[in-house]
Amino acid sequence: MPPNQENVPASSSPPSRPTSNLFNLQRNPMKRLLLSITICIAATLIYSSNPLSKFLTSLTALSFSPTRSSSPLNIFSLPFTPPSFFSPANMSTPRAIALSFPATSQSEGAGASVRRSIGTPQLRRLSPFLMLDHFTVHPGAGFPDHPHRGQETITYILSGAADHEDFAGNAGTIGPGDLQFMTAGRGIMHAEMPNPSAGANVGLQLWVDLPARLKMCEPRYRDLKAPEIPTIHLDDGRVTVKIISGRSHGTDSVQELAYTPVWIFDVTVAPGGTIRQPLPVGWNAFAYSLEGEIIFGEGSARKAVPRYCNTVFEREGDYVHAEVAPQAGESARFFLVAGLPLDQKVVQYGPFVLNSQEEVYQAMMDYQTHSNGFERAKDWESKIGKSMVH
Repeated sequence: MPPNQENVPASSSPPSRPTSNLFNLQRNPMKRLLLSITICIAATLIYSSNPLSKFLTSLTALSFSPTRSSSPLNIFSLPFTPPSFFSPANMSTPRAIALSFPATSQSEGAGASVRRSIGTPQLRRLSPFLMLDHFTVHPGAGFPDHPHRGQETITYILSGAADHEDFAGNAGTIGPGDLQFMTAGRGIMHAEMPNPSAGANVGLQLWVDLPARLKMCEPRYRDLKAPEIPTIHLDDGRVTVKIISGRSHGTDSVQELAYTPVWIFDVTVAPGGTIRQPLPVGWNAFAYSLEGEIIFGEGSARKAVPRYCNTVFEREGDYVHAEVAPQAGESARFFLVAGLPLDQKVVQYGPFVLNSQEEVYQAMMDYQTHSNGFERAKDWESKIGKSMVH
């Protein structure tokens, strides 16, 4: 607020400057130059010794265009291998459990049944994750023609096989242990149906948010076949880890699959087995239990989790500890996922995931008018969707 006129000093001359040495430098160019050089040297020494500086420097070389890149630090590509200060070598702090709850069974698509654990009242979202479905689809049911915009979907087939077809002419089948990473971007219309010759189709589908600047990128697919997934064995063979993306105990998944940084592991632990899985510090992480009873946490924070439950971990900590009791009658299997949180608003209407209501309205209008990415949706019908029982 400007001062009142009556509070302005009567004298129009400016107040005298302090006569400290700092201000005296203005009268001595040589001293000012020496001080500047000293500050620059000190800043350089401090900055170069800070591991964060190395990471920030590396970011200047990143490409943010939605294209394939071989850079291990491309934050819009997988695998994302954070620098060492993200994953300390001496894993000292286990991640505590923030929340654990059973998935909710419900109908979805056309005759399909799912156990949903993200995208429910218990857990609406866990950035960058929007939805997790553990689905079972029998022949004659499925997910016929439907659109998407603004997200990525990751489909992991546990048993059976799934056919896929979209309005751009892409079609294919993924079988047990295979994954499909689909980037919807500005718009896609497709169908996902169980392969008729493979019986019931069981799997997981994870929806991952896209960074705002990539919401309108071109759609794309990345298929990952089961033989391409690195598998390691730990704890004298009592633990098996399929490294779908990310890093586990010195082994990397080298696949570049999605734009949003995500680590994914399929972990099986036999009775008496234990694993400490490092995760990037600050990333959101959860574990979905598929089989048996798994114990997460250490000491007094240990918690036994039965199958079909989602366990969300606190962001603080270096690793997730999991074990199966020696006296357990069966092995346990869980789906461990971590992702870089996106600092952005999420506005979702069904398969449209944007950052504002206006963008959602525009997506609906574009779909209805077959424009801005949905041009090929006009009069398109998938062949595999016609196999659905009416």
